[in-house]
Amino acid sequence: MRTFLLFFCLVLSFGLQAQVEDESRPLPRGFAEGEEALMPAYMATLNARSVACINDVPNDAAIRTPAEWEEMQAVVITWTGFPSILSEIVRHAREEVEVIIVCSNDNVVKNQLNGAGVDWSSNVTFIEDDFNSIWVRDYGPNSVYMNDVDELAFVDWIYNRPRPLDDAIPEVIADYLQVPNYCTTVAPNDLVHTGGNFMSDGIGQGFSSRLVDDENGPFNDWGDSNHSPEDVDNLMYEFMGIESYVKMQELPYDLIHHIDMHMKLLDEERILIGEYPEGISDGPQIEANIQYILNNYTNPYGEPYEFIRIPMPPEGTAYPWTGGDYRTYANALFLNKLILVPTYQEQYDTTALRIWEEAMPGYNVVGIDCNAIIPLSGALHCITKEVAADEPLLITHQKVKEACYEDNTPLSAAIRHKSGIASAMVYYTTDLNSTWQTVDMSDAGNDEWTANIPPLDEASDVHYYIEATANDGKVIQRPIVAPEGFWTFTAEACLVSVEEGPSVETTSLEAIFPNPAKAITCIPVLTSRAAEATITLKDVLGRDVTTIFQGQLPEGESKYFINAADFAAGTYFINLQTETGQDIQKLVISHNE
Repeated sequence: MRTFLLFFCLVLSFGLQAQVEDESRPLPRGFAEGEEALMPAYMATLNARSVACINDVPNDAAIRTPAEWEEMQAVVITWTGFPSILSEIVRHAREEVEVIIVCSNDNVVKNQLNGAGVDWSSNVTFIEDDFNSIWVRDYGPNSVYMNDVDELAFVDWIYNRPRPLDDAIPEVIADYLQVPNYCTTVAPNDLVHTGGNFMSDGIGQGFSSRLVDDENGPFNDWGDSNHSPEDVDNLMYEFMGIESYVKMQELPYDLIHHIDMHMKLLDEERILIGEYPEGISDGPQIEANIQYILNNYTNPYGEPYEFIRIPMPPEGTAYPWTGGDYRTYANALFLNKLILVPTYQEQYDTTALRIWEEAMPGYNVVGIDCNAIIPLSGALHCITKEVAADEPLLITHQKVKEACYEDNTPLSAAIRHKSGIASAMVYYTTDLNSTWQTVDMSDAGNDEWTANIPPLDEASDVHYYIEATANDGKVIQRPIVAPEGFWTFTAEACLVSVEEGPSVETTSLEAIFPNPAKAITCIPVLTSRAAEATITLKDVLGRDVTTIFQGQLPEGESKYFINAADFAAGTYFINLQTETGQDIQKLVISHNE
């Protein structure tokens, strides 16, 4: 067992010894009482652990952060506080990956697993070591690849809680797996970040709330870091390979501001997002964030993201803004062909599990009761940390949405492996009760493989998946659950478009949200055809405060944004002026929490 003499000295030196979690007083995911005041002293100790990791930017190899739906070899949990929930995670996870349990006494854990009827005799590893809390998602090792699909490495950020034993856990896992561990603990590469506030699409685009900028910026409360948002972007590029970083407005009622509490990337093109009844809790800000993404970012294929909404359940009748716990179905865990989803109450769980199963066909979707832990602002994703596979066989593919059944349907995929790709093929069928037909894919160069599904006899739903074989013999399918899970598109008769005649021009403001506003605010506009327009923010006396937009509105719906934090609290009006008239809506700006 690794010696923590240095860290115990540091812990004792500034009063953190009471912060080791026990079952009677588990530490929350946010700050425990008195912890925030300890942050400056904690941050001052970070240089002392620099000998335990590589304090430099990884080499010039192309770095890539894998997505959570990619191949995984292990999942890490720290065993404390909630043995019934952890036992259920082990029960199901060990069927897919190695479960690494960091614990104080492995005999205690084995007895608890025995009591729950969970087999720990295979695919379960116990590491006795010290830690502070259960929230390993936030402080655990972050998997990255060198050269895109080559060497696996870890990146270890500064944990944003004064829990030095937690912050050292990536070193424990790196030692066990013999994986190089890069740290962002020493200036100028010091970066405070948490795993629950980060997701990657596996192709260079990352997602977080603006908490990452706040905690590293010039006005942070506890450290010497003074990184601009651009500095943060650069560090995430250098250490994680994130080329495009989507940072969304924090949600007012999710006090830890971690995106895994309300959203989940399902694949390169889809995002599962929490939904509240209209105007309730964080619903308005979530909607504004959705529009912010749609108007400023695309998926890797240059198209808008598809959002799949999942209702956020109340606690009884209470939502977070009226005292309820932050219950969430988005805080789920991917482990290869398994998806673990937090559950709370059957009347809501049934709908949520159905949404998950319909969104991810072929996966084993398992619900685990999280009522015991959700009052501490976390669920399943928060207490687990997956470890990516060694030498992955990566398939990325823009799904076919529709086609003409009389024609070839072209498709392509980027396929990569350390040893190179020997072959790839497409499996397809219009009848799931019949055999799958195959089409060989051709190597088009630069890791791109292409194929054509041949014309069909009639309009049909076409189901398909891709299989690739590496030069070293490794085989994988995408979706990873194929053939039980697959993609589907509709092949219909080719239609000839008919040009419509002129129509009356209409332009109007849609409902502004959130309203009242205190941060990023969305102003939707709907117009029947392109039109010159000016959108202004006016005060109650009708004076112009700022021009939001001036130019040509595109046909259809477009969205414009202001940051309400830039303006004094009060009542304002959004004015849309076109050649045919104007439309006005009231906007209330409030800076109250």
